[in-house]
Amino acid sequence: MSLATRNGTGPVDAPVTPPKVVRQRRMRPGLLGLAVLLIALGGLGAAFAVTSVRATGSYLAIARPVEVGRTIGADDLVTVQVAGGQGLSPVPVGRRDDVVGKRAKVSLVPGTLLTMDQLTDQPLLGPGQQQLSLGLEPSQVPARTLHPGDRVLLVSTPAGNDDRPAVGVTRFEATVIDTTTNENDDEVVVYVALAVRDVPAVAALEAQDRLAVALTEAA
Repeated sequence: MSLATRNGTGPVDAPVTPPKVVRQRRMRPGLLGLAVLLIALGGLGAAFAVTSVRATGSYLAIARPVEVGRTIGADDLVTVQVAGGQGLSPVPVGRRDDVVGKRAKVSLVPGTLLTMDQLTDQPLLGPGQQQLSLGLEPSQVPARTLHPGDRVLLVSTPAGNDDRPAVGVTRFEATVIDTTTNENDDEVVVYVALAVRDVPAVAALEAQDRLAVALTEAA
């Protein structure tokens, strides 16, 4: 028994409250192991996420506009570094040789990543069509540049020694597939797709130099 004072009036008898003893909880070994495992998995997940975001790869992108049907050259491509790339399917730079020489199935815009789904190695021929080449003088080409997908009208013209008015003019609808220029004689070769039934007549007129080409719809 100890003595305590109250308001300075003198010692009084009062019980002393013993200190509370906090019992320490014992963690079960199984729970401790689970906690350590969860912490480790969380750290691995965070590291994987950071690595996925920071990882970069070299891919092919479009350097300049490419029209539908045009053959892709090396100058049309540029190498870019892309971080992440999850959910994308761009063409790795190592497949450049697989891309050059193929045709564009859609219009390709500069600055966009290239995918193999945008390319084809097939000519732009529809059902019931065949491809025919026309050798034209620069003055016979209806536009400064013809692009794949342009719609043209092939019109028969009179023979060179026939001064009579043109009668029975024949017209053929066609679609431009590609063009090239012969550097030796400046001849412009236009590759067109037209109906199978029209190929013999157009080929005969082209051999006689009796075709005029008119642009009816630009791609």
